[in-house]
Amino acid sequence: MEGEIRCSANYVPLSPISFLERSAIVYSDRASVVYGSVQYTWSQTFQRCKRLASAIAHLGISSRDVVAVLAPNIPAMYELHFGVPMAGAILCTLNIRHDSAMVSVILSHSEAKVFFVDYQFLHIAQGAIDILSKKGSKPPLLVLIPECVDQISTNISSSNSSAISAPANLEYERLISMGNLDFEVRRPKDEWDPISLNYTSGTTSSPKGVIYSHRGAYLNSLAGILLNEMHSMVVYLWCVPMFHCNGWCLPWAIAAQGGTNICLRSVTAKGIFDSIAQHKVTHMGGAPTVLNMIINASESDRRPLLSKVSIMTGAAPPPPSLLYKMEELGFIVTHAYGLTETYGPGAVCTWKPEWDSLPKDAQAKLKARQGVQHLGIEELDVKDPVTLKSVPADAKTIGEVMFRGNTVMNGYLKNVKATQEAFDGGWFRSGDLGVKHPDGYVELKDRSKDIIISGGENISTIEVESVLYSHPAVLEAAVVARPDYHWGETPCAFVNLKSGCNVSGDEIISFCRSRLPHYMAPRTVVFQDLPKTSTGKVQKFVLREKAKSMGSLTEKNTSKL
Repeated sequence: MEGEIRCSANYVPLSPISFLERSAIVYSDRASVVYGSVQYTWSQTFQRCKRLASAIAHLGISSRDVVAVLAPNIPAMYELHFGVPMAGAILCTLNIRHDSAMVSVILSHSEAKVFFVDYQFLHIAQGAIDILSKKGSKPPLLVLIPECVDQISTNISSSNSSAISAPANLEYERLISMGNLDFEVRRPKDEWDPISLNYTSGTTSSPKGVIYSHRGAYLNSLAGILLNEMHSMVVYLWCVPMFHCNGWCLPWAIAAQGGTNICLRSVTAKGIFDSIAQHKVTHMGGAPTVLNMIINASESDRRPLLSKVSIMTGAAPPPPSLLYKMEELGFIVTHAYGLTETYGPGAVCTWKPEWDSLPKDAQAKLKARQGVQHLGIEELDVKDPVTLKSVPADAKTIGEVMFRGNTVMNGYLKNVKATQEAFDGGWFRSGDLGVKHPDGYVELKDRSKDIIISGGENISTIEVESVLYSHPAVLEAAVVARPDYHWGETPCAFVNLKSGCNVSGDEIISFCRSRLPHYMAPRTVVFQDLPKTSTGKVQKFVLREKAKSMGSLTEKNTSKL
């Protein structure tokens, strides 16, 4: 319209690094990060991140260069979420369960220039660098994050230091101490500029590099605040790995609210209950495996909750029985759903007050649904993958779950073909199969590759697993297809029993047959620990291979069991 002017007064590219600058003013003396005996305020965190950005820039890092990190949920990991983008670089967080071979693949593919490594994983990093060197590739500069944080670093002198001359190897705290507080933060020129690079969870042989933008991270951070109902000065316990989808964008979100980050190097039931009691934790997050750890904690590890703790769960669909038991303990569970490509949570099972009067088991079943899009996603739908027509909202017709909105990835690094396929038809295709209920809420039924087709009937492994989890002796369960000459495929259940429990495979099968149509019940039960990714997802491809190696239950050319 006439009179409009777009300029720096009314348009600034969105970026979550602005949250830190504000919190350094508003929440200056409030605790920002707590890790054992180490504690920083928001003023200190801002100064440390600014020095870190300065130091990274002085290492020769330019705009859009990639800086990788291999570390658990420690203060350095949190600071790198700000320091790297403040230097104009792209943060690439690596899964701490990767071996040297996979780390070398990601370092090579991302062309990382600097590699921050926690001492616990130094042998993995050195192995990866050796692999790169043998292949003739130039390895990144390694920066070691040591075991003990130098306490002097909490009171770094405010005097400015000169430019850095980088030795062959650097140490994290020394690098920060050499940074310059007068450093001018390198803000994005375009809010669609990349802020981070997240590699998919490793359930395939070639993980893809998912590109996040400053804009998407900013919007998803605000959406995270809203869907978690985070008030100002929350106390957040880190059980979600920050390397996974940048911790669902919550490192930035907590800065926006001036909250306190309680860091845990490793997640244990005792560590969770102790942290809640000591720090008065208000919010946390975790995959269903973390929830399972909590409800099965020993009496010696448990501490009573003096007030309600909000916990967001995702990664894998949680069984209703798990949600019910968590709420009995005093946790308020929010069920979110998303993928790496949607910055983590893209949908949330928003609770309605009228559901409060329903029986507890009915409430748990409602909460186990994936729900509706959050405010950073424009549309969430279940569609026919061929025609792109929406499926009826009848809770029965299965289609592919698809997203469209501002918190969907920019694309896959150096993989235009995969990006085009993911966005075919103008929607992001999740690969998840689901239904839409009459109230508009979405419920997952399976991954497209996980659905079992037995005698022409589709079997949702999620439904079978929910029944298995309701068995009092079952700690964990996963269901995959076992090849069968007669039926095509039959359900094969892998079950991990609770400590001290003893039950037979036949008893498990009978339990399921009494609660499911017989064709859906497992025909094979294998007792073992379940292989998982570090984000809590069961590695079903491992179990599928094991089930495949078992061969068919029925003999070839037979017409009956």
